[in-house]
Amino acid sequence: MGRFREPVFRQLLPSPKTRRWVYDFFNWISVQWDDGELFMKVLIVDDHALIREALHAVLKQLKREAVIFEASNGREAMHIVEEHPDISLILLDINLPDRDGFSVLRELRDRYATIAIIILSSSDDQDTVKRAFKLGALGFIPKTTEREVMLNAIKLVFSGGIYIPSEILEETTSPRLTNKLATRDSPKGLGLTDRQIEVLALLMKGKSNKIIARTLNMAVPTVKNHITVVLKALNVTSRTEAVIKVGKMGWELSPKSES
Repeated sequence: MGRFREPVFRQLLPSPKTRRWVYDFFNWISVQWDDGELFMKVLIVDDHALIREALHAVLKQLKREAVIFEASNGREAMHIVEEHPDISLILLDINLPDRDGFSVLRELRDRYATIAIIILSSSDDQDTVKRAFKLGALGFIPKTTEREVMLNAIKLVFSGGIYIPSEILEETTSPRLTNKLATRDSPKGLGLTDRQIEVLALLMKGKSNKIIARTLNMAVPTVKNHITVVLKALNVTSRTEAVIKVGKMGWELSPKSES
């Protein structure tokens, strides 16, 4: 959506003050649209009406202007996404009446890679959580999660981050899986620079590339390059795997730029 141009209204709105108000208003609309804040579309997929209603209320609390769709099964969900491929976020229950929620997640990831997906589940066992992230989920929220935690989790994903339940970060690494990385007592031991460690610290907080760039006063391509180096040093292939692995190491990371 392009920026609104003031000259268009010079003849229709002779008052400079009125023209300035209209100009500022439409520029504001344009900025909100570009940032994905205006009329965001969200889909809730759950076969329980009460849960959909509760999630609807949570989403409206976060994004009052959000357009919210609801589906009670996988078939309805795919139909809605086909009609609205510009949906920004999907809250997906993995226990659906007509098909396995993981298969829905896999199909959504294959066909609509830009849509952020948060998994909802009555189970929070680590195997289920890991499988969800492996298939491309950006968040996992157990249905027993308190409302405030759920709000923060959805807000984090809304802003481009990743929400991982504390349970999986607290998992004890099996001795047989211990490798050279486990012997490192700090990121410095991996050969990372101070700047790359700062990028990793912000990545651990679920910050998007754009926010990391803004916080550290660097270009987005530079952030991407640093993340590539960090992932290689950690011997992982995704941001989610990096967060899980660093969480297991118990490293205390605090970016100087935020202190």
